[in-house]
Amino acid sequence: MTHLILPGIGGSGPDHWQTQWERILPASVRIAPSSWDRPRLDDWLAAVDRASVEAGPDTVIVAHSMGCLVAGEWLARNPGRASAVLLVAPPDPDGERYPDEASEFARIGRHPLGLPSLVIASDDDPYGSVAYAAGLAEVWGARFTSVGAHGHLNATSGLGTWPEGLQLLDELVGASRPVG
Repeated sequence: MTHLILPGIGGSGPDHWQTQWERILPASVRIAPSSWDRPRLDDWLAAVDRASVEAGPDTVIVAHSMGCLVAGEWLARNPGRASAVLLVAPPDPDGERYPDEASEFARIGRHPLGLPSLVIASDDDPYGSVAYAAGLAEVWGARFTSVGAHGHLNATSGLGTWPEGLQLLDELVGASRPVG
């Protein structure tokens, strides 16, 4: 199994849990768009395409923030190319803090995902409310959980390797494996 890492704008720096997970999970591949700070939808989708080839067929997508919206769109265009998806802190395109430079991402990825999936939200995320994340989980056909007040669930949240998130990932992956 390979973990396909889809960060949001900025690319999840060295203190972000996604980067730390890359170091400790046995197999991880991170997308590499042309720009982390000036995102273009076609470029980011192409980056997921390239990384998914390297990741192989038993891919678990681990997305954060804008990466969640990209994952939703990519999965709609590429059914069957991942075995599960973890979607952490999806941003609300109608929210006050949604970045203007990501306007192309605002109305994408709103389709049932068709695979085991979990949306994780924080009670005080400045980029998207719990209600927004729960509604998006419903559209995606994903399970939903809130992990309390941790901001945007990013490096400034001080999560470190985020053991609670790793446990939720393990539960998701375990639920996606066939029994027997």
